[in-house]
Amino acid sequence: MSSSSPWPSRRAILAAIAASAACPARAAASSIRVTVLATGTFAWELDIIRAHGLDAKADLAIEVTEVATPQAAQLALRAGQADIIITDWLYVSRVRSLGERLVFYPYSTAIGAIMTPSPSSIASLADLQGRKLAVAGGPLDKGWLIVRGAALQEGIDLTSSASIVYGAPPLLAEKARQREFDASLNFWNVCAALEAEGFKQLVGVEDLAMRLGATGPLANLGYVFREEWAGENRHALARFLEATREAKDLLAQSPAEWGLIKERLGLRNGAALPAYQKRYAAGIPRRPVGAEEADARRLYAVLARLGGRELVGPAPELAPGTFYSGGSGG
Repeated sequence: MSSSSPWPSRRAILAAIAASAACPARAAASSIRVTVLATGTFAWELDIIRAHGLDAKADLAIEVTEVATPQAAQLALRAGQADIIITDWLYVSRVRSLGERLVFYPYSTAIGAIMTPSPSSIASLADLQGRKLAVAGGPLDKGWLIVRGAALQEGIDLTSSASIVYGAPPLLAEKARQREFDASLNFWNVCAALEAEGFKQLVGVEDLAMRLGATGPLANLGYVFREEWAGENRHALARFLEATREAKDLLAQSPAEWGLIKERLGLRNGAALPAYQKRYAAGIPRRPVGAEEADARRLYAVLARLGGRELVGPAPELAPGTFYSGGSGG
């Protein structure tokens, strides 16, 4: 038989039969379907999981589908085309209040920050009055509502006292580089890139959340899945969460890991990698799920007041059971 033949040789077949006879039969790996944003941080972690064989170590077959928007991921979960996605607890609480039994397990406390060019005379939220402030997302973006809530505590209504411009994160970052804004509120990974280019962080949204009642860094995003699915796949889910925790620790502790995902980041240059690693590591949840849930309840009241039914739906408070307490780790 020619060496270019697509069929295995007789020797290879006999070797495979001998190997299977020598080893006991093994159950197939548990399959988990994950839908992720192609540009999101979860995709980075999955790359690290594959690169280090953490999926095989956990006896998991992780099927990954990449999508372009958070809404597409949410639709995939609700349509039964995905087992796990990443989204926020406000979304989970809202759909639970409407009867869908989704649950949330903390993924990241990183939200974003208000960035200013250097030099800048802006040193506080009060200094944003009369200035042009860019806001990534829209009027109901959670980070923006937290900023608004913290400013209102100081007697400042930024919606009327500042000139607000909404837009997509990459577009606003580019315009910030061109000095079209006095300050910009953007997602943490975009802020890390700007930081590497000399921009300064005025304040992190995570810090402002604590001014509004959170007792520690509050997870904004989480692994989200169906409650029934979690019950039927409890052990596989626990192994999955442990594998993702290992991937997080690798990214937090080893600069070399970032070389594996550099292409995904779309960086202008490698100088931003240390800033990415620093901000990413700071966003790894370290608190018990119970503490996260208690803080989410406190913050929910603030967000519901600012965003109204359009943001939270009909529920006056965080829906019971929103947080999944059966996962491994803190």
